[in-house]
Amino acid sequence: MELLCFLSIMQRLHAQPEEEEEVEEEETEELGHVDTYAEYKPSKSTIGNSHPDRVVETSTLSSVPPPDITYTLSIPENIINDRLLSALQLEAIIYACQQHEVILQNNQRAGFLIGDGAGVGKGRTVAGIILENYLKGRKKALWFSVSNDLKYDAERDLQDIGAPNVLVHALNKIKYGDTATSEGVLFATYSALIGESQAGGQHRTRLNQILDWCGSDFDGVIIFDECHKAKNATSTKMGKAVLDLQSKLPLARVVYASATGASEPKNMIYMSRLGIWGEGTPFKTFDDFLHAVEKRGVGAMEIVAMDMKVSGMYIARQLSFSGVSFRIVEIGLDDDFKVVYNKAAKLWAEALVVFTQAADLLGMVSTKSLWGQFWSSHQRFFKYLCIAAKVRRLVELANRELEAGKCVVIGLQSTGEARTREVLDENDGHLDKFVSAAEGVFQSLVQKHFPSEKERREKGPGTKRKQNSIYTFLTVLSCSPAQLEEKKQGLLNKISELGKELPLNTLDELIDKFGGPERVAEMTGRKGRVVRQPDGSVRYESRAEQGHTIDHINIKEKDRFMNGDKLVAIISEAASSGISLQADRRVNNQCRRVHMTLELPWSADRAIQQFGRTHRSNQVTAPEYIFLISELAGERRFASIVAKRLESLGALTHGDRRATESRDLSKYNFENKYGTKALDKITKAILGQIESKVPPPKEYPGGDAMFFRDMKQGMMDVGIFCKEPRFGINTEKDCSITKFLNRILGLEVHKQNSLFQYFTDNFDYLIEKDKKEGKYDMGILGKETLYEDGCNCLRTLWLLYIQLQCLRASVVKGSHPCVLLAEQGRGHNLVVYKPNVGKQKQTENLENIQKKYRKVTAEEAKESWESQYKFSFKKCSHAVWTGRCKKVDEGQECLQGMRLRQYHVLCGALLCVWKRVADVVADVTSSSILQIVRLKTREHKRVGKWICLILH
Repeated sequence: MELLCFLSIMQRLHAQPEEEEEVEEEETEELGHVDTYAEYKPSKSTIGNSHPDRVVETSTLSSVPPPDITYTLSIPENIINDRLLSALQLEAIIYACQQHEVILQNNQRAGFLIGDGAGVGKGRTVAGIILENYLKGRKKALWFSVSNDLKYDAERDLQDIGAPNVLVHALNKIKYGDTATSEGVLFATYSALIGESQAGGQHRTRLNQILDWCGSDFDGVIIFDECHKAKNATSTKMGKAVLDLQSKLPLARVVYASATGASEPKNMIYMSRLGIWGEGTPFKTFDDFLHAVEKRGVGAMEIVAMDMKVSGMYIARQLSFSGVSFRIVEIGLDDDFKVVYNKAAKLWAEALVVFTQAADLLGMVSTKSLWGQFWSSHQRFFKYLCIAAKVRRLVELANRELEAGKCVVIGLQSTGEARTREVLDENDGHLDKFVSAAEGVFQSLVQKHFPSEKERREKGPGTKRKQNSIYTFLTVLSCSPAQLEEKKQGLLNKISELGKELPLNTLDELIDKFGGPERVAEMTGRKGRVVRQPDGSVRYESRAEQGHTIDHINIKEKDRFMNGDKLVAIISEAASSGISLQADRRVNNQCRRVHMTLELPWSADRAIQQFGRTHRSNQVTAPEYIFLISELAGERRFASIVAKRLESLGALTHGDRRATESRDLSKYNFENKYGTKALDKITKAILGQIESKVPPPKEYPGGDAMFFRDMKQGMMDVGIFCKEPRFGINTEKDCSITKFLNRILGLEVHKQNSLFQYFTDNFDYLIEKDKKEGKYDMGILGKETLYEDGCNCLRTLWLLYIQLQCLRASVVKGSHPCVLLAEQGRGHNLVVYKPNVGKQKQTENLENIQKKYRKVTAEEAKESWESQYKFSFKKCSHAVWTGRCKKVDEGQECLQGMRLRQYHVLCGALLCVWKRVADVVADVTSSSILQIVRLKTREHKRVGKWICLILH
């Protein structure tokens, strides 16, 4: 590969300029990403045999040690020797029981969080904790999970570890008020916690029943399995019940178990027993903790995970992803589909106008509920279209994989059953065609929520009319019920006409295209489906089979898939917990799994749950993951949510943001401060309030003027812009990035793609700007410490290529010409190296290089290269010209182009002093930025055992 040395040919003026010359801007320094995962083996626990599969831990968590072990295990040696529990599982049991001996300052017993991913065996670990406490004389335990069916898994896990005498009682099989069972495990779902009964005129609750069974001095185990289901504890009855239960049983030994339990700090509110906030901690309340962490971004979340591990309250391992492939397939749209989509977008824009007219004609005072229903339906409608756009391509990809001897698992969230049942009811239980879920959503909105006479709110005399400030202002006209009915019927007729072209229910269509229920294992929550008969006719049938209730059909379908009777499985959220679909060594179907995500789940909690179905322990081959995303810009809204959660899951759930970032979904994450700023920029630019530094897409038909005009109208069509009587057109109040990404689904294809491109261009511009200014939060990143004796890499590089031709400047910059080394890249681009700062991120075009530089020999370049290399050790680039720098003269620090950088580093258990450090730094510097890094020397030795803060 040809390498070239270049020297500047720009003439230096004979007279020294009074002002400093413009210095070439060096590229922003980026801290390097080091290895993401490290192989995991217990560092303090020596009990047990190795786990059957390779297990890893993120590098961030591996950089900190767990506490020393002080707990003595009671589990019999035969269970350990017979390999019923692996060393990893025993380690988690020991640390959980050890943490349970700690009493917090609020007099509650400390809890433990198991963040292990699928494949490490959380079920057996939890069973082991219950067994350990059973052997210590604590004969009662509570086990909460997401489904009653998982009670059988709990029984299996206890039997597998040699504890069949520990009985499991299903709460849903016990009558309210009955506390007859004396010992064992009481198994219940989270929804059961809020169960109530009025039977016999007495008000009874499941929560009180559980508390009565436990007794006030209960010190047994409470397992919150899949504990992410209890998130949003302050806003849901279920979450409040989880907090209430912990509060009323202060001595209980609480275990939180979930690979996704701490996806975002706000969802940790129910983990009250971790002792991170409250009495005796740096954070008096959970809100104080939340504010401190969210303010500091991803890096702070990683600090939380590390601090929890060091304190002995958290462990998080996962099955190695070695052999697992991830890819995103972006799917182009058929021209016919684009036509239908554009028709739908126009009809929804018309519906917005008609709904607004009807609401204004009626003089409705409160329209919040109306517009909530409207935009919710709008979002679901276009979501169904987005999914339908991918069906044909998915079937093609799946058939190709089946022909290659693999089997296919397809992940869905929406089954469309609600619409199917509506049509079934309308036709007295008969169906002779596949149903369009999208059409049903639109029809249902108009039929049930179109403004009507009964919703009119009479106003008293002298009351001023309250205008809807969000939507198009229209003059109030007198109206009659007939006028409203005419408008409503007109919309329904147009929807019916559009429905002839709308795609069918995705789940039914997929099953049909793969050959029917005989060939597809369906694991969903729906009770029935529309099926094509051998004669070509279509009818609705129940999923229940003879001898099997609907509750057990998913387990039966799983067995058929694992036995190889069916090679295509379709799973929804209902099957995302507790079902194993990996290429298990113990089953007949050992074909490699190709897990295709047709519909990304609404939250990453659910996404991770689905992904874990096909990647587990004891598998012959690791799965392939394929994420299908259509070219519709608006659909990236769904990918954006999952990417945001995945990024956070890597940060907190597994303690390292890079663990998920490497899976290439992070580029779809717009739900952050950069997305919010970019949205503000584009809305103001489209309204003409500011002149954007980012140009609109070049290829837009009609040029820039047409782009801004079309986008202005389009944003009005989807309710982002509104026309107000006094203020003209303005942005809708509370227009968040989420709302924006939802709403642009309703634009015509070319418009939403162009608008989305304009948004992402602004998004990228803002991130690049912050990177250059050192404000970009990249989480905990690896940074090698470069000492003087380790800086000869550039000199070595030059010596390595000393025989190659170079370019030399005709005149010098300072006392020596500027020299650079260029390596031939792709085409006419060159990879550039500079003596002071090394390899540049951006490549340079050969023609541009030749305008400033010319070839020289290696001998000619040598003196200048070494001079610049030495000069840049302690002096900035500005000093090259005059020997001085304005910033330095003014007492400021200037690091432009310097090889030696000074950092102030703080190491240790940082979470407990986080707020205090931030306040001090903010007081003594102009910036409160705390960059979190992992420092390593050239010899790859970590600096201490802790992640460090760099104080700028």
